[in-house]
Amino acid sequence: MSTQTADVIVLGGGSGGLAASFRAAAHGARVVMLEPSALGGTCVNVGCVPKKAMWLAADLAERIALAPALGFAAAAPVPDWAPLLQRRRQYIDGIHASYRKRLQENGIVHLAQRGRLLDARTVECEDGTRVQAPQIVLATGSHALRPAIPGAGLGGVSDDFFALEAAPAQVAIVGGGYIAVELAGVLRALGSAVTLLVRGQRLLGGFDGELAEQLAEAMRRQGIVLQFGSRLQALEAQARGIGLRLQGEEDTAATVADTVLFATGRAPNSDGLGLEAVGVERDDKGAVKVDAYQNTSVAGIAAVGDITAQAMLTPVAIAAARRLMDRLYGGQPDAKLDYDAVPSVVFSHPPLGSVGLSEEQARARFDTVTTYHSRFRPMLQALAGGEGRSLFKMVCAGADERVVGLHLLGEAADEILQGFAVAVKAGVTRRQMEDTVAIHPTSAEEVVLMR
Repeated sequence: MSTQTADVIVLGGGSGGLAASFRAAAHGARVVMLEPSALGGTCVNVGCVPKKAMWLAADLAERIALAPALGFAAAAPVPDWAPLLQRRRQYIDGIHASYRKRLQENGIVHLAQRGRLLDARTVECEDGTRVQAPQIVLATGSHALRPAIPGAGLGGVSDDFFALEAAPAQVAIVGGGYIAVELAGVLRALGSAVTLLVRGQRLLGGFDGELAEQLAEAMRRQGIVLQFGSRLQALEAQARGIGLRLQGEEDTAATVADTVLFATGRAPNSDGLGLEAVGVERDDKGAVKVDAYQNTSVAGIAAVGDITAQAMLTPVAIAAARRLMDRLYGGQPDAKLDYDAVPSVVFSHPPLGSVGLSEEQARARFDTVTTYHSRFRPMLQALAGGEGRSLFKMVCAGADERVVGLHLLGEAADEILQGFAVAVKAGVTRRQMEDTVAIHPTSAEEVVLMR
């Protein structure tokens, strides 16, 4: 049995684990990283990156449908998936190659194995190899959940979307969060008939309700069937597809699909790591408990990313990991991630970008809240006679009307939000927004012209 030593052991080679490894190595630390699967974790392999590739194709399909109105020859608005998937694979292969090169260049030892903690300083690999270090970082990510209902195995989880080689004729997606919304929009634009089964009475809990309502209307205009208050009881194999039995429905024939995808949440990958024996505390959902500096309950063991269930977003995992390593090895004892006003984007059709508090959250926190809106038709939609609409919303608090929330639904919202997120984080006021000259004609100008 061989034993290696290092300054830090990183369990997981996803976004958080890679960021931790690269930053620690940049500060001169000796790093051993364990990752048994493809580098990049969920984001690169079955998440952000391939999702955005499919979203871009779907967005292009929607624009092609508008092209004849502007004088272009009609083209097929639904792509052949084979070349699309080939390009997607090539792009991801390039990312993998880049990671491997960077690991080698930075002297990071990559062990393609699973690890388990023997104690607070020792990790044992599957082949018996042991690695010892004074610091361990848990960054093993999360996995998609499948509900505990009869016949659940007939459906796939969100990861299985990326195994599709063509658009299924009829798809039922179970869930109302951002993953469900994104999959519904992509599949509809790329050729599927889509039904979205939402347990609650609205989409995107936690996002601003007004924008979520308008997004629902946009999805209906696109032909997506939204069924709110749907409580799925079972999946049943039928001769012509998969039957979905809902609470209160005896006849499943009305709800049948070729493909069923569950987008009903994710859980941290914290089992099988030996955390109990070492004393690392977890919450009732399995997430590792950490303090503001990413420390766990055991000295010398930290955790970042989805395993902590702190804003399960790739950029959050990366930012938290980098600050952790700046604190441990970069001479920055106060470095930590500020989880307030983290911007995020739902790659729906149209996209929805959000930073800060929703109106509902702001009214629960502040005595004085004012909101400003801009409802408009993006120029391309107006020119081509499209049905697309945008809704931008600013949420302000206090007498000085500090902007505490900014929410954008519409074309280019994903690209517009980043710069304005800096302003919101810096404490911009509505007056300062108004004092900024608009760039015309753009959608972005509406952010500083809201009334």
